[in-house]
Amino acid sequence: MENQSTPNAQKKNTGLIVALVIFAVVAIGLAIWLFSMQNDMKALNAEKEAQKTELMGQLNSLMKQHDQLKTEYGQLSDSLAKKDSVIQANANEIKKLMYTRWEYFKVKKKLHSLQLIEQGFVRQMDSLYRANKELKVENNMIKEQVQKEKQKNVQLQQEKKDLAGKVETASIIPAYNLTADGVHVTGTGRERKTDKVKRVNKVKVCFTLGANKITQPGVKNVYLRIAQPDKKILTIDNGDEYSFEYQGNKLQYSIMKEVDYKNESVDVCVYWSKRSTQELPKGIYHVDVYEGDHNIGTTTFTLK
Repeated sequence: MENQSTPNAQKKNTGLIVALVIFAVVAIGLAIWLFSMQNDMKALNAEKEAQKTELMGQLNSLMKQHDQLKTEYGQLSDSLAKKDSVIQANANEIKKLMYTRWEYFKVKKKLHSLQLIEQGFVRQMDSLYRANKELKVENNMIKEQVQKEKQKNVQLQQEKKDLAGKVETASIIPAYNLTADGVHVTGTGRERKTDKVKRVNKVKVCFTLGANKITQPGVKNVYLRIAQPDKKILTIDNGDEYSFEYQGNKLQYSIMKEVDYKNESVDVCVYWSKRSTQELPKGIYHVDVYEGDHNIGTTTFTLK
């Protein structure tokens, strides 16, 4: 019995050894396979990271150029705000795909599409820049032309003003041969010239309005102001009806005379009459003659 059981035991041992060997071989093979798979995964992960780095670098470079372009063109880029928002949205979508559902070819395709959109953006910006530059040149030309026209208009206005001044000056009616004297009226009505202040009843002023072919003919209002030595004007009354406008100011007059002027020389004599209760001071009296807006003559006389 002992001899019969020994071969069986040997067979069992041999089978166990074979099984162990097979298991060992399988385990070694599996270990080799797992090691190989691990290396392949590492290689794939490394390749994936390299692809991500490459694509992310392209995306970052693209967006950096895009931002630089917007900065360079400044407010001009605001006109393409809608296209800029499309580029920003696509860039954000690509970044999201890289960190979630990574698909190299899908991301690469979207990045290529974004590059095409950016190229269109660049072309439009260049086109806008050229158009804007042309408009600036045209605008500067228009401004220069407007400035020239303004300068020409100012010059014309000045020439017109100068001409009007010359015409106005030329149209002034001169007064010459201007004399003024104190007058004493006798009981018989005769006039006698006097410089005695106590004897003066009137002041007589005579002058000649010179010929002037430029001024308009017609009735001219001639105003005279007689100033006492103390500068007080000898007036009929202080009311507005005895005043006239001179260079924007209202002046009281001593005498007003209407002259029918026909562009020819005309002699004029006028009188200022002293009131019976009025006393005149001694000294030098000044007489000014006005026509229109001009002082056309002046003279003096003395009362002692």
